[in-house]
Amino acid sequence: LTFIKIGFVAMAMVWRGEASSNEELIQGLRKAGVKFSDAVQQAMISVDRGNYAPAHPYMDSPQPIGHQQTISAPHMHAHALEQLSAHLKPGCRALDVGSGSGYLAAVMARMVGQQGRVVGIDYIQQLVALSMTNVRKADGDLLESGVLKLLQGDGWQGHEADSPYDCIHVGAAAESVPEALLEQLKPGGRMVIPVGTTQQFFCQIDRLPDGTFKQQRLMGVMYVPLVHP
Repeated sequence: LTFIKIGFVAMAMVWRGEASSNEELIQGLRKAGVKFSDAVQQAMISVDRGNYAPAHPYMDSPQPIGHQQTISAPHMHAHALEQLSAHLKPGCRALDVGSGSGYLAAVMARMVGQQGRVVGIDYIQQLVALSMTNVRKADGDLLESGVLKLLQGDGWQGHEADSPYDCIHVGAAAESVPEALLEQLKPGGRMVIPVGTTQQFFCQIDRLPDGTFKQQRLMGVMYVPLVHP
């Protein structure tokens, strides 16, 4: 596997308000300068974060969901979805590693539609159960139709059974990019993943048609670690 590393792009977030509704939250992010497409906006509005975060769901900050894990800040979800949006078209197949509350996997499933497939995996079985409970509050059709699958799994190994994927999102920081995830990414596909320990970067990895990988550091971040079995 060959990597080509290209430049670092800094991105500052400025909005730290708390909205009164999910739609107000998403509109507030846009007004604050967070850039995302209409497709991403529509998908984020369609999945109410209030069903996935136990407290302060409409605040632009990470929130605890138990088991020393968090649901990421809305601006990070928006950014990740925008980076992956060309690979979340109707009919696409996606993997969400460290799916936690189930929120982002549900939004991705709305984007890929009835002909697509999103698999969310988390190492902590209690979070898998929580995510299924959360999804069933208002997005249960995604589970019933099979568009969304939520499973216990090792994030370092991915989920080979439904691979290859048009895109992969990793919601926890890995010391290095897991080899299995690279192998499960389609040529032409894209992965976003936080990489690092004391210093972390949100990275975009594109698999080129010739099988090589182009890696770009997008911004400095701080995520919970990707758990080793």
